[in-house]
Amino acid sequence: MAKLFTLKKTERLKSRKQTEQLFREGKRFTLTPFRIYYLFNNDKNIVLQFGAGVSSKIFKKAVDRNRVKRLIREAYRLQKISLQEKLAEKNIQLNLFFIYTGNELPVYKEVFDKTGKVLEKLLLIAGEQK
Repeated sequence: MAKLFTLKKTERLKSRKQTEQLFREGKRFTLTPFRIYYLFNNDKNIVLQFGAGVSSKIFKKAVDRNRVKRLIREAYRLQKISLQEKLAEKNIQLNLFFIYTGNELPVYKEVFDKTGKVLEKLLLIAGEQK
């Protein structure tokens, strides 16, 4: 059976409480043009929750901010499977937030490649958990 590359509503980081906890207690690293915030938990049945953001100081127009977020979500959606499987295997939950810090509108290929590298790094970090 083919794997479904979906990004369901339950997989999106929407809770204000969880997002604030992620920024307050979570760890972060930078992989240009992204700053990644992540926090491992053991309490949820949803394995992986994801969010994306773009600064309105850098991109004044909402159209541009939405475009960048759309590119990030699409690249993440297509590459998240291995990380999801690793987290499910270890029975841990991960909240994840991408912030785009670049100064110009990105090309999809660049976003896809960098997202892949970020997810590889998170896969290594998840392997060290527990």
